[in-house]
Parts: sequence; structure tokens; C-alpha cells
Amino acid sequence: MRILRLGFVLAFSSGFAAIVIYITGVSNLNALSVLSEDELEALQALQTDFGKCVRANGLGLEAVSGEGYCQVSINFPKDTIPKWKDPKTGEVEGLSYSFNLCEAVATWEQVRNSTTILTKEFIDALPNGWTDYAWKRINKGVHLNNCENRTLCMEKLSLVLPETPPYIPRQFGRCAVIGNSGDLLNTRFGKEIDAYDAVVRENGAPVQNYTDYVGTKSTFRLLNRGSAKALDKVVELDESRKEALIIKTTVHDIMNQMIREVPIHNPVYLMLGASFGSAAKGTGLKALEFALSICDSVDMYGFTVDPGYKE
Repeated sequence: MRILRLGFVLAFSSGFAAIVIYITGVSNLNALSVLSEDELEALQALQTDFGKCVRANGLGLEAVSGEGYCQVSINFPKDTIPKWKDPKTGEVEGLSYSFNLCEAVATWEQVRNSTTILTKEFIDALPNGWTDYAWKRINKGVHLNNCENRTLCMEKLSLVLPETPPYIPRQFGRCAVIGNSGDLLNTRFGKEIDAYDAVVRENGAPVQNYTDYVGTKSTFRLLNRGSAKALDKVVELDESRKEALIIKTTVHDIMNQMIREVPIHNPVYLMLGASFGSAAKGTGLKALEFALSICDSVDMYGFTVDPGYKE
């Protein structure tokens, strides 16, 4: 698969519309009634641009405008064969997905202009950061009595909790997020990937023996719970031992022990991130979210549609 361009970058090219949504919090029809004619035109342009972007980059998907300027439905081609089933209900996935474009833009602005790394500064700034939040980022934190013993909680988080954000918005220019699709082995994008200012990889995806296909550069690596527990193995994937490891779940004693005793000299952090709902917590999406928070532009490699869907 050639580079999958980040659709939202094109869709949100109407900067004025993004500003309108970010400042006013537009997400429903009632709020639209208080906007000026120019602001409504900007939102209409945003919706139109989004539709064009989906048609150009969506592998046959179609964006259909709903009521007002915020509601949009993404429809799969009519000959699509749904195969994926909801693990809880057993229902087959539908061929149409509706969402609020204005809320998506607001989330976009949040991600693009804030850190996605958990910091002590962030926890301290919350009204009850240590008692209501910090323990949730510690494995079996429920047994810590809402961090009643704050010293113990700080000790468990200390190795992955910087005082202030280690990265800032748009710190890097062009970035690539590398997925783990086997389709990467059908291409040779190695040199192209290495030309980026920063490269974000996922979990235990290997680089050695596949450099012609996936390159050698590895600036960041997003890890799920399983990969985080094998931190000593993960660091061996990058010969430079310089890539920053971003954990998207919780810190646990096994990980802390490895950092101290192996020892692991790579920077290790916990991801803060935005809330996209329970169905959007995969490592791939979080890697993209992280890249958007620190890069000026983002390209994606190794992300393909489900085998059950026709392109």
C-alpha cells in the first residue's frame, strides 16, 4: 500500500472553520444559529472539503452530509462484505458510520496543541490529580486507596513521569507512523521512511532483516500492555538504544524493575492522550495521535483495510 495520507489534514485545511469550532465549541444545530454568515460559510467549506478528501483517499468510501454542518456519515461501497463482529454483542459491523465533524475538529485542535505525554505537572494541576487520577495509571492501582500514600504512588510513577512535557507541538517536521501490516513486505519503502524527521513504530515490530521494507530509523515506539511487560526485549529492536518508549496503558512493578536492573536507558513515558471512546484505543490510533501532537505533518505506512472488505 502506498502512503496513506492523513485524511484529516486535508479535510481540516479550512483553518478558519477549525478556529470557529475550537473557540465556540460548535457541535450542534442550536449553536450554529448564533454564528455569523462568514462562520457558517467556513463550516460549509469544511464539510465540502472533508467529502472531497474522503473521495480522494478513502478507498471507495463516501462521505454524506447530514443535518446542519456537523453531522457526517461515512458509507462503505455497496458491494462491501462485512466480516467483523462486535465481541460483546456478536453483531456484524454496519456499513455506515455517523459522527460529528465539529467535535472531531475540536479534538483535532486539542491533540495538535497539547502534550500527549503524562507529566507530574499535569497531575498536580488537576483538582484532585493524585487521589482521582494518578492511581489509575498504576497497575493494580485500585489497591493503593486512591494514592492515600502519595509517596508510594510517586515512587511507582517516578521512572516514567517527567516534571514537564518532554516534547512540544510541531517539534518535528515530517513524521511517519509505521503500522504492522504484512503489506509492507510487498513494498520497499525503507529509504523513504528513513528520510523522515521522526519515525513512530508500534509494539514489537522488528526492523532488523526488514530494513529494505520498513527502514532503520526509529524515534518513538508506542507499546501496549504486553509489549511493556517485555521492555527488555523491546529495547533490543533498536540498535541505537535511543528510541523513546511510550506506554499507552499503565506502569507496573515488572517494568520498573527492568528499567532499574537491566538497566534500560531509553526514555520511557506514559501516554496521556485524548479521549476518543472505548472503541478507539488501539496502538495504531494512539501512535497516530502521538505523532500529530509533536509533528507538523504525518504520513502513515503499513495500515490497510480489513481483509473482509473489498477495496
